[in-house]
Amino acid sequence: MSTQQVATMSNSSKLPIVLVHGIWNRAEIFTTLKTYLEANDHVVYALTMTPNNGDALLESLARQLATFIDSRLAPQQQFNLLGFSMGGLVSRYYVQRLGGLSRVEKFVTVSTPHRGTFLALGSDRPGIRQMCPNSDFIKALNQDADCLKVLQFFSFWTPFDLLILPPWSSLIGSGQTRRLLIPSHNRMIRDQQALFVIAQALA
Repeated sequence: MSTQQVATMSNSSKLPIVLVHGIWNRAEIFTTLKTYLEANDHVVYALTMTPNNGDALLESLARQLATFIDSRLAPQQQFNLLGFSMGGLVSRYYVQRLGGLSRVEKFVTVSTPHRGTFLALGSDRPGIRQMCPNSDFIKALNQDADCLKVLQFFSFWTPFDLLILPPWSSLIGSGQTRRLLIPSHNRMIRDQQALFVIAQALA
């Protein structure tokens, strides 16, 4: 990490934000959200995890996230974290298992299958199978989800989600949960209402 990067973050009055995408996505899916947040004076980073198709276990993707964070932020730098869809589970593993709990101040998940999605039952890819309801991965994360209460934790979801089935699988018994009447999964990070609500949470 360059001296310029550290200085930029040190001089900012707001914590940097790290964005974590979902399955079949890349960092570019956050173009609209990243632009919106940067217009509100946030320093924003978005990584592309590989492979992004479910061939990798979510633990492996979380380690990629940890490496990315360490390459962009100064040691022990506090930051805010947003995970979209599968990225919310990857982010939770980072927070709950890889030391992120001590560094993350605000943690936002958007359309994340905290309790799994029935859509994952039709796949034999290991990373997708981990998103099945009652998978070992889901159960293990949810057993100690109470640790998220030490963060400012938010979960946003839409009842019209056709990828998170049932949509209320995005509900989790920690933090603040908000239902947004947005008509599709991907629009949860592009719709103007969602952008406003996300920016409020990360302010």
